[in-house]
Amino acid sequence: MKTRITELLNIEYPVIQGGMAWVAEHSLAAAVSAAGGFGLIGAANAPAEWVREEIRKVKALTDKPFGVNIMLLSPHAEAIAKVVVEEGVAAVTTGAGNPEKYMQMWKDAGIKVIPVVASVALAKRMEKYGADAVIAEGCESGGHIGQQTTMALVPQVVDAVSIPVIAAGGIADGRGFAAAMMLGAEAVQMGTRFIVAKESIVHQNYKDRVMLAKDIDTEVTGRSTGHPVRALRNKMTREYLRLEKEGASFEELEYLTLGSLRKAVMEGNVSEGTLMAGQSAGMVKKEQTCSEIILEIVDEAERLLKLK
Repeated sequence: MKTRITELLNIEYPVIQGGMAWVAEHSLAAAVSAAGGFGLIGAANAPAEWVREEIRKVKALTDKPFGVNIMLLSPHAEAIAKVVVEEGVAAVTTGAGNPEKYMQMWKDAGIKVIPVVASVALAKRMEKYGADAVIAEGCESGGHIGQQTTMALVPQVVDAVSIPVIAAGGIADGRGFAAAMMLGAEAVQMGTRFIVAKESIVHQNYKDRVMLAKDIDTEVTGRSTGHPVRALRNKMTREYLRLEKEGASFEELEYLTLGSLRKAVMEGNVSEGTLMAGQSAGMVKKEQTCSEIILEIVDEAERLLKLK
């Protein structure tokens, strides 16, 4: 299954792993890349030196290409933008902001730049400033989300830009992969399915909650702050939504979620932690290796698309 994305990133399969904070570290990124996909280190709010160490750990585990997801709202974003150049990663994906001021530096270093976009307007702007591709992410995804659904957003972005489009949000199996291809995407990005990968460091309690999730088990918090986040509903999301309804301040809401993602990922606190996951969690039922996940999805998609 060759597309402009497999050529651009020099990968075997057009499957990209989401750059999930606390989840997407070196062991998961290396396993995805070694399996023929494209692994990502999620820089999130981590300091630049942590990202540098993670990059070097991936290189020690595989010689396959991989990238770093940079959250541009991070106070360390500028330092990380330089670290990826110094360490020579294959590509950068970006979220929560506009990467324009770093694009030329990355391009000069031969790094492919692939911003995450939630609208046609942003996709067109990213193409104008030299992006190599864009990830059109629908609101079905876990974590920070936009307003448009994947089904509506992807074809409109495909029609609006000439660079390749990667579909993200709600994709967890070969049917979603095939549907994304039919909409004009040339790769898919998946996060939720990789949370439960055997190589994922996520606490077993968190993995079990994802695998037990039903179709209606995610909740969106933070709409009142302008920073909506999708996660599995639990005690923390219920408390957050109650405070939002009562008109709590941004500071109160931030305090409630402080360190909550780490609580879930590292400590397995599924009551007070933030269990970021997309609506596709209802389709994720088993732990598999990254290689098994990718091969199963690609095989099913190829059969559906009559490519084999």
